Amino acid sequence: MRVKHHPILGEAEERKTVTIYFDGEPLQAYEGEPIAAALISAGHRAFRTTQKEHKPRGIFCAIGRCTDCMMIVDGKPNTRTCITLVRDGMKVETQHGLA
Repeated sequence: MRVKHHPILGEAEERKTVTIYFDGEPLQAYEGEPIAAALISAGHRAFRTTQKEHKPRGIFCAIGRCTDCMMIVDGKPNTRTCITLVRDGMKVETQHGLA
């Protein structure tokens, strides 16, 4: 779900659509949007699990301060997906515990 019409900002501008891979599944995203926004728009809410109790975590602060949105991006663990921008062919994986 994305905002396509805003009462103050108006219509959303057209953006280039790219493909990212979330746990091997191809997803459509807008180039340059945060990974977290693309995942939430595709219906995914859990980005990682906690180390001890394996509880799911998703977006919390959305400004790169907490660690709830950390995932493995292109093989690099502990990537904050709320501030990391989408690019074509990116591989995003759920992170389990501390990397």
